[in-house]
Amino acid sequence: MRSVHFVAVAILLTLASSLINAYDPSPLQDYCVAIKESDVFLNGKFCKDPKLVKAEDFFFSGLNVPRNTENNVGLNVTLLNVDQIPGLNTLGISLARIDYAPNGGLNPPHTHPRGTEILLVMEGELFVGFVSSNPDNRFISKVLKAGDVFVFPIGLIHFQVNIAETSAVAIVGLSSQNPGVITVANAVFGSNPPVKPEVLSKAFQLDENVVITLQKLFEGKS
Repeated sequence: MRSVHFVAVAILLTLASSLINAYDPSPLQDYCVAIKESDVFLNGKFCKDPKLVKAEDFFFSGLNVPRNTENNVGLNVTLLNVDQIPGLNTLGISLARIDYAPNGGLNPPHTHPRGTEILLVMEGELFVGFVSSNPDNRFISKVLKAGDVFVFPIGLIHFQVNIAETSAVAIVGLSSQNPGVITVANAVFGSNPPVKPEVLSKAFQLDENVVITLQKLFEGKS
């Protein structure tokens, strides 16, 4: 009887392990180039007929071109996920170029709910960091220069800021074809509809009028 229980537990643990690690759809063929289906909601994408697949399905050009960083935070993110490169479908990866304005260009605190991020600094000097989960909330940070690499674990709040007097550029890899992004300030203060000010006032230990001001500031930016 014990052996039967042991086998059952072993099977359950194996299944649980498989489910925990399966963030993106696993490939069951060489490739599954994504096609759009407007009337169907699916956790993933439908596949193009393999006979119709072409090189352009796996291709993007222009990531070397500097982006405009003239905005409130001095940042421009060029994300290449499955929507830009259909051939990424089921492969579990995506890529981004990040441009930072001189003297404080900021990628604000945010999380990727479906992907770990690995960042390579190409130009400039960045101060980066992430915060571990409760209860420790440990802040882990480092100054990075060109050629340096840093990893931000999946789901943890992290940021980057350019501390150089010149522009900075980083290339980022993410462990999902669609990692998602939740910018903390935008999500909390710019949600639609807004979170009740009394809730945020108590959560952040802020005067309710300050919360209302922040909500007006971030309105429409989530």
